[in-house]
Amino acid sequence: MRSLRHGVYMTIRHLTNLWRQPIWIAVTLVQPVIWLLLYGALFKSVTRIPGFHAHSYIQFIAPGIVVMTAFFSAGWSGMAVIDDINKGILDRFLVSPVTRAALIIGRLLNQTVIIVIQSLIIVALALIVGARFPTAWGVAVLIAVSCLLAAAVTALSVALALLARREETVIAAVNFVALPLTFVSTTFMQKNLIPHWMGRVADFNPINWAVEAGRASVLPGTDWGMVAVRFGLLAALCVLCVALSTLAFRTYQRTV
Repeated sequence: MRSLRHGVYMTIRHLTNLWRQPIWIAVTLVQPVIWLLLYGALFKSVTRIPGFHAHSYIQFIAPGIVVMTAFFSAGWSGMAVIDDINKGILDRFLVSPVTRAALIIGRLLNQTVIIVIQSLIIVALALIVGARFPTAWGVAVLIAVSCLLAAAVTALSVALALLARREETVIAAVNFVALPLTFVSTTFMQKNLIPHWMGRVADFNPINWAVEAGRASVLPGTDWGMVAVRFGLLAALCVLCVALSTLAFRTYQRTV
């Protein structure tokens, strides 16, 4: 309970910084919005392909864009950690009463708030341009799986920042991983219409777990069993990544 309470205090600190620079949310939404609008218009005819089950490509792609945005946004979390290291802020926290777990929990909760805001904006825009989601419950599940994925990626990004302590390393790692994982998934195309080898890789791709669960939850005929399995996989991944981030934090402590 103490770690959680301190984590809330750290979250308030991060959200205060966000309140001072709210433009950050808009900046991180530029690319996803472009993809939603341009890809939605450019590939709207794929719904005529035999075997494509959705009637609207905008409705099909919107959940994928929500998940993709969560992944990209969370990937840059390590940059803030490096900034705190360079300014000596993180070291000052180490000599304060705050629990070490709270330093990680605070960033995870802060990222969750950001993802919820971004996801609601993308869903609203998708509705404006023609998407139709049957229930608000389905949208809530979509946002929940996106937050789980983002929490896992945030923890990994924080761990990388604590170990590498260089902005260039975090930037290179995010760029190297993010786009390939996004395209080797069902973000933009149904699984039965992508190459077989990509489909096999997608089975082990966390982005694809979130996309499949999120998309199924907002489209008619939801397979809630599949959604529950994907949710469980993402939750397990999140626990593993937080554990790795904690180990990275301990490694950082031993070097200061």
